[in-house]
Amino acid sequence: MHLVSDNIVEGRAGPTYPPVRPTLPDVDLTDIYRFTKGQPWDDFRRMRETAPVMWHPMPRDGVGFWALTSHEAVKRVNGDPEGFSSEKGGILMALGAEETRHPTLFSASTNSMINLDGRPHRELRKEHMPYFTATYMKGLRDRVSAEVTRLLDGMAPTGKCDFVEKFAQRLPIFTLCEMLGVPVADRERFMQWIHFLEMAQQIAVEQMDQLAGLSEPTPQIAAFIDMFNANVAEMFEYGRAMLAKRRADPQADLMSAIANAQVEGGKLPDEYLDGAWLLIVFAGNDTTRNSLSGAMKLFTENPEQKALLQADGGLLTNAVHEITRMVSPVIYMRRTATRDVDVCGQTIAEGEKAIMYYGAANRDPAMFPDPDRFDIRRANAEKNIAFGHGPHICIGRMTAQLQLEEAYRQIFARFPDIRWTGEIDIAPNNFVHAVKRLEVEFTPEATARAA
Repeated sequence: MHLVSDNIVEGRAGPTYPPVRPTLPDVDLTDIYRFTKGQPWDDFRRMRETAPVMWHPMPRDGVGFWALTSHEAVKRVNGDPEGFSSEKGGILMALGAEETRHPTLFSASTNSMINLDGRPHRELRKEHMPYFTATYMKGLRDRVSAEVTRLLDGMAPTGKCDFVEKFAQRLPIFTLCEMLGVPVADRERFMQWIHFLEMAQQIAVEQMDQLAGLSEPTPQIAAFIDMFNANVAEMFEYGRAMLAKRRADPQADLMSAIANAQVEGGKLPDEYLDGAWLLIVFAGNDTTRNSLSGAMKLFTENPEQKALLQADGGLLTNAVHEITRMVSPVIYMRRTATRDVDVCGQTIAEGEKAIMYYGAANRDPAMFPDPDRFDIRRANAEKNIAFGHGPHICIGRMTAQLQLEEAYRQIFARFPDIRWTGEIDIAPNNFVHAVKRLEVEFTPEATARAA
């Protein structure tokens, strides 16, 4: 099986064809620190209104990209794998300078299912599918529900806590480890690995600034980079050992399906095993964790919606669709044009990059009237594309839906007055909306019973 990393290219400098619409001068979607305040909804609105397909330059003489913010444009590119490749340039905004790349992370992040096109992508996706069907989810639901109860039991006496630390990061790890077949004793390690993976962009920016002479190395940064490298190495060593064990002795779990997957007539090369491990650990945890936290923030800011859900549990499934629309935990995906293609009146040249902003598309008034309003009864909430669209639609979307439903079914039953305090920390990351801390308050369960 060919390696994506052998042929991946950063892209063609552009724009080749004159931009039909202007580049907004004060919009910078490459600045990861801007995203510590949340997604730039106002920038996305202005881009949709003025330039839904906008040329966006890259710093440090990067090749630049077309930023897509309308629902029509994002859906158009996502649904056209022939015209827009995941494989030619990868799905991340930039490949990074070779001298700052973490070699294992770079290989794993490129040699994975999410970056494949055509038949190899279909074959590898098919190998995963038995663990992402409605039938499998039905069997998983009881275990997820029991874990939600256990986690809430731990929160119940406190009256306040960091919702991320006590609940939102723990439930997705439990669910994923149940699917993978990870021993209970090993599951705590996942939280630390994910923390460092979310900081990978910050590490790369720090190193590039040092190379460019924009900042000086410090002992603190050097120590953090050493911790980062040690944790990444530990994560891959663990994954390799587990996958080797499942090749030798397959079990009825997702880990065995990955280890023994057959693509193009053979088992996956080691590089793709690393890639599968990275993808499942990061994507399988991060998006659900941030949706759980984002939902708590939304319900606190919109108490009338919380009251609606508490009064009518039948709204829960649609409420989760609306939560994922509003939160859009994956900020973007990138594609590379395989030929000259027209997107909403703009010609994108072969080799140029197009980046689809899912949150911007999910707040497009052309698709979702009054799009910034959180409305759990929204008639078309299910049409959101937070999980993508087309052949690369997120394979784990039903898993995320299940966890959000089970979580909020129990949370509001047990802690009816739970609320976000206003305290929140978001990691500097422009690929995922990474909530690191979200403080909540509620009446302790024993106090509520006594009252």
